[in-house]
Formats: sequence, C-alpha cells, structure tokens
Amino acid sequence: MPLSTERKKQLRTIGHKLNPIVTIADRGLTDSVLAELNRALDDHELIKVKLALTERESRHEAVALLQDMRGVEVVQKVGKTVLLYRANKKPNPKLSNLLR
Repeated sequence: MPLSTERKKQLRTIGHKLNPIVTIADRGLTDSVLAELNRALDDHELIKVKLALTERESRHEAVALLQDMRGVEVVQKVGKTVLLYRANKKPNPKLSNLLR
C-alpha cells in the first residue's frame, strides 16, 4: 500500500537524523547485502542506505531493485542516499526508529 504524502513527510523528518545502516558498493545487491537489508528493515522499520556506486545508472538500478523488495517503500532519494521503510507487525520498541 503506497504511503500518503503526509506519512512520507513524517518519515522524512524522522529519517533526517539517521545515519546510513547499509552501504551498497560496486558489487551491488548481493545475497549478503539483501540479507542485511532485510534484517535492518525488520529491526528498525525505517533505514537509510548509502549507494556507494559511481555511475548514476547503477544507482537508479539499485533503487529500482530496492523498490521491488517485499513491502519496501522508498520514502526519499537524495543524491547517493535512500530512505527505506517497511512496516513491522511486531516492532521492538528498543530497535524501531519509529518508536524511539
């Protein structure tokens, strides 16, 4: 379900102070990177991802692949940083960036 404009605005406000948790480098979205992304989204719900890819085309492809992940919503893309959101049915208040 797509996020409303108001909800995206709230998530961008929270995401502004976050540091990137996962970095996608020259190898792209490998199995280990996807596993770490899924773990981070399960724990934190809202994460920042750094795209350390030199080519703009590669960054666009990576963002497209991120959007295709199950339940993942791209909240914002600024330069080489992407803010991702995936709702968790049972968020951990100690880990979730939305409940802290």
